[in-house]
Amino acid sequence: MRLFLDTNVLVSAMATRGLCADVLREVLFTHRLVVAAPLLSELERILKDKIGIPKDIIDEVIEFLRRDTHNVPSAPLLDIDIQDEGDIVILSYALEGNADLFVTGDRELLNLGKVHFMEIVSPREFWEKLKSIT
Repeated sequence: MRLFLDTNVLVSAMATRGLCADVLREVLFTHRLVVAAPLLSELERILKDKIGIPKDIIDEVIEFLRRDTHNVPSAPLLDIDIQDEGDIVILSYALEGNADLFVTGDRELLNLGKVHFMEIVSPREFWEKLKSIT
């Protein structure tokens, strides 16, 4: 399965132990992670400015994500009526990367439920889906 993890899921996975860390680990081991430059830029900024992770560690994380994932080079912007224009960009890249699922903690995005063929789920919903197929 191809998955796009929203920035809030990646930040939680890297900053804490718990469900988001488990989700990231599962995706890296048994699925295909889809990423894009806007996501990586936002992730880098938040890890530095809000979490205070040292630059050398952030650089390693970003390099790993560039190298060992499916990186979407560009995407046409979707016409979706949501508040955060940055989320439109991220959703556009996820869809262009053929992500089956978009995993996020963002309530506005979760309320969409689906964009075209791509389902939008919370980390918990993704985890429950995994448990139901194993």
